[in-house]
This record gives sequence, structure tokens and C-alpha cells, in this order.
Amino acid sequence: QNVLISPNLKQCKSSGHFSCNMVVTYRPIPHTLVEKAKQITIECKAVHGPPLDEQDPNALGIKDINCPDFGEPVKAETGDVPVFWPCGVTCIEAVTSARKLQGFPLVITHSPGHMFVTDSKEFGYK
Repeated sequence: QNVLISPNLKQCKSSGHFSCNMVVTYRPIPHTLVEKAKQITIECKAVHGPPLDEQDPNALGIKDINCPDFGEPVKAETGDVPVFWPCGVTCIEAVTSARKLQGFPLVITHSPGHMFVTDSKEFGYK
């Protein structure tokens, strides 16, 4: 299921004309597995990496977790807590902001739910 939430209050570091707020991916995770999810994903800092420290949707500026700007809502189960990761759609937001100023003719990235695939090995991202 492709679940993305709107750009939130966390401003990304600007670079030239590229500027935007971070887009986050939301996954409900059983409370007892959150620490394990952090331990597994912290090794992958070159890609999505570990979840954000902030897990309160309101503190991130997300008004309604069940009404994402991108993707589909996800039903949390009893005992689940919201966990947010930085999302690759952030780059699309940055390009969109810069495109208004520069008129880039072509940008290659990925689409929500359709990841960019390469022949790079997994260990190269740890």
C-alpha cells in the first residue's frame, strides 16, 4: 500500500533554487516493534534511514493522518503507533519549487509507490 503524507513542518536544507518541506511516509507499527524498526533501518542512512524522532502527526504539521496528500490512508490496528520516515517524494517537491523559477525541461526521479531501481547492491547503502 502506498501511503504518503503531506509535506510537513520540517524544512529541508535549501540548495540554490531547490527548497521545500520534507515529505514523510507513514506506517503504523505495533508499539512493541518500533525500536526494532529503528535498529534495522538505522543501517540504511544512504536511503530512507531510520524513522524520524518525532512520531506525533500534529507536531509534524499533519492535520489528518487519514487524509494524505499522496497515496492512500492506512488503517492502524490496536496497539499500533504512527511512525514516519523521510520520503523520496521530497525531491519531487524540491524540483517542483525550483522548476517554477528555472523551467527544467527534464528531471528523473521516482513516482510515489514506484521506486527508482538500480543495479547497486544493498550493502552499498549501509
